[in-house]
Amino acid sequence: MWIVKHIQQTAIESLNQIFGQTFTEKDFQINQTKPEFDGDYTIVLFSLVKALKLSPDDIGNKLGDHLTQNNPTLFTDYNIIKGFLNLTVADSYWLDLLAKNYNDVCYGKAKLNGQKVMVEYSSPNTNKPLHLGHLRNNFLGWSVAEILKASGYDVIKTCIVNDRGIHICKSMIAWQLFGNGATPQSENKKGDHFVGEYYVKFNDELKKQIHELKDKGINEKEAEKEAPIMKATQQMLLDWEAGKPEVMQLWKTMNSWVYEGFDTTYKKIGSDFNKTYYESNTYLLGKKIVEEGLAKGVFFKEDDNSVWIDLTTDGLDKKIVQRKDGTSVYITQDIGLAQQKYEEYGIDQSIYVIGDEQNYHMKVLKLIAEKLQLPNAQNIYHLSYGMVELPTGKMKSREGTVVDADDIVQEMENVAKNKTEELGKVKDFTAEELETLYTTIGLGALKFFLLRVDPKKKMIFNPEESIDFHGFTGPFVQYTHARIKSILRKEEVTSTKFQVQSLLPLEKKLMIILEQYATVIDKAANEHNPSEIAIYVFEVAKIFNSFYAEHSITNAETPDKKQLRLQLASLTATVLKSGMQLLGIGVPERM
Repeated sequence: MWIVKHIQQTAIESLNQIFGQTFTEKDFQINQTKPEFDGDYTIVLFSLVKALKLSPDDIGNKLGDHLTQNNPTLFTDYNIIKGFLNLTVADSYWLDLLAKNYNDVCYGKAKLNGQKVMVEYSSPNTNKPLHLGHLRNNFLGWSVAEILKASGYDVIKTCIVNDRGIHICKSMIAWQLFGNGATPQSENKKGDHFVGEYYVKFNDELKKQIHELKDKGINEKEAEKEAPIMKATQQMLLDWEAGKPEVMQLWKTMNSWVYEGFDTTYKKIGSDFNKTYYESNTYLLGKKIVEEGLAKGVFFKEDDNSVWIDLTTDGLDKKIVQRKDGTSVYITQDIGLAQQKYEEYGIDQSIYVIGDEQNYHMKVLKLIAEKLQLPNAQNIYHLSYGMVELPTGKMKSREGTVVDADDIVQEMENVAKNKTEELGKVKDFTAEELETLYTTIGLGALKFFLLRVDPKKKMIFNPEESIDFHGFTGPFVQYTHARIKSILRKEEVTSTKFQVQSLLPLEKKLMIILEQYATVIDKAANEHNPSEIAIYVFEVAKIFNSFYAEHSITNAETPDKKQLRLQLASLTATVLKSGMQLLGIGVPERM
């Protein structure tokens, strides 16, 4: 039982006995005691005043006396400051907790709770390579999935590949016009980068044709519709949905180039999925559900044959779910996939990791699913996150100003190499070990920087800042772990019970934060927020470094103190490694 729950339960029992009334954990709050006051944990008394008709200090004195007198192995002292009961937890509690857990590699993780959750992330288009924004999405989705697992959920990681639609046809048309039979192999380019170049070429050509039509007196909106390249693209989409053989063959070929490129990137960044869905397989189910929705009166058909839903009474507006020519829109396949996910896995919750630019789209999806009475529609959850920008500003795929994921990962490895060589501590590493180290540090710095910020916030990514070995960064935590492992390689941690009765302030401070690991995992899982883990492991690393600077482990005052500190170091290393793994970050044994 973790300390806050233990204190809560003990306090409830005491309150019931003292006042003869029934209380629950909702009746009062427990916080960690503020650093400026004596004590470890604080019970906030104000919420008890109305029920007990006593002053906060009267309640605190009665409760404090009862807790310390009846639970001497848990509490040794208390004080009251302006309605707050500050309790000092017995050192024997922390020592016992350390002895039981210092070598537990699963420390802090929960048993299965019977709940099944699906986390969908990445969701790339097959007309361009993964970029910096996709990295935040992948890291966020993968980490949330791992945190939920650690909190006891059965998790299915999924990806929906947007492999059909007008945007895919744009790259295909551009390749037909400008490719001259080129392939990724003939151009010696990664497949996703190769196809992405044709998406940019399409937009360059479209701009050129719009400009020519405007010179003939046609307004811009009409010019975009009448541009030959856009008309050809729309016809290609119709041909695709009709299954025209030559269009299908080109589509399969170009997508295969992209998938090969994606797989290389996913392997490099450590992103994986239990199931990959393809829009080309789900949109037909969506169209079928649209037909059923029409019959039920959920949707309506306009005079031009397009199908819509009216959400004005829900505070939104009218939303198209099928074009007048019968082709699908994004929401069509999303409706089909929402049903397919539940039918295949019987999930209790479906989490979509999608940028905040799609907040409206996700509100519409959930509302439509509820109105159609799709199974478990109320448990659709949009994990909305802010966009990533560079110091130079926002990226734009159509203009080719996006920073590709592969390029940013390579840059991070180069920065890691330069920073590490500056420190000059890797002279005894082999070339292979150095290559692995630079990847671990570079990718770790990138992931930590993108995950340390609350997902809801927009952020600016700065490679140099992310890899500082002394700041709020991944390399700082990695270095602390390597430092501890270096100590543990030289000294043996034994399970012999040592005769230590009390803890020094920094020893206790370190043990208190290590005890909180399971609580932090649960909070991160409930809030779908990996930054809680990032902040926590950074704080653990900071406190350990303060403790280590103040107290020698190898030359401790007594053999018993040495074993105590070795066990503290061992548990710290376990928590740092485990926490960083939840962020998808490796921790080197040496740096």
